[in-house]
Amino acid sequence: MLEFIGGLSRDVQEQFWDALRLLEKGEILAMPTSRMLSSIHPGLNELRFKDSAGIYRVFYYVRVKDAIYLLHAFQKKTQETPLKETKLVIRRIKEI
Repeated sequence: MLEFIGGLSRDVQEQFWDALRLLEKGEILAMPTSRMLSSIHPGLNELRFKDSAGIYRVFYYVRVKDAIYLLHAFQKKTQETPLKETKLVIRRIKEI
């Protein structure tokens, strides 16, 4: 995960770390930075970033009063999130 984030532009990296700090403080992020994905799994959310090189998503799962789990990050290349990405995230949630 951190290897993926480290390969992104400085601007996107700063946006990611700022969003993560807010989540750690217990803040609830909303669009355009974050979106709930409860239709895929309760508690699943995505951080949303964009720069001139592309669109990026970081799936995260919040277990209340426990932890924030960063599950998966990828560069989005289509309008819809690919099924293989969501299947991977569901599998990782089940491992928690």
